[in-house]
Amino acid sequence: MSGYRSIGDTEKAVQAKLGDTPVRHAQMAAVAGIYRAAAAVRQHFENSVLRTVDLTWTSFVVLWVVWIWGQMETRRVAEEAGISKGTLTGVAHTLQGRGLLERSAHPKDGRLALLALTPEGETLMTRLFPQFHAEESFVTHALAEDEVLNLAALLRRIVDQVETHGADRRAELLGGQDPRPRRSGRRPKGS
Repeated sequence: MSGYRSIGDTEKAVQAKLGDTPVRHAQMAAVAGIYRAAAAVRQHFENSVLRTVDLTWTSFVVLWVVWIWGQMETRRVAEEAGISKGTLTGVAHTLQGRGLLERSAHPKDGRLALLALTPEGETLMTRLFPQFHAEESFVTHALAEDEVLNLAALLRRIVDQVETHGADRRAELLGGQDPRPRRSGRRPKGS
């Protein structure tokens, strides 16, 4: 692949760029490893098992959440899937158009919407999950069973750290202010 840099190449470039800047290299390597592993796994899944059914990683996760938990409010689906409500809107619209997901009004609060799998969505997930799981086994194949369990436990501790202490840390970093809303990356009009 043209332009590909290995982890070792990246670590050397970082060291050259930072020089004597005090950096906790082990922590930086761990977070970079999490990111690179997640990106590699996502790309593998999107280019293999998910490609066979024309799903993105995000669309699969939305289907997975609703498949596992059943009918849910859209805001809860977005939270469980780790995406914004705006991203969910687009993904849900696409999945509805494919007949995999249905949207309905909340019975007690008309401002809220519910998402549920259609029978076609249920059939797809029931058929797709064994294939998806086979790829989970493939990407962890180089690890022994105890290493897989240890990795899962360590990653769970990282998630717990962020979920338990992240809000306080963000408030500290932002001087007690709420984070500004995310921007799409587009320039403001008139710029």
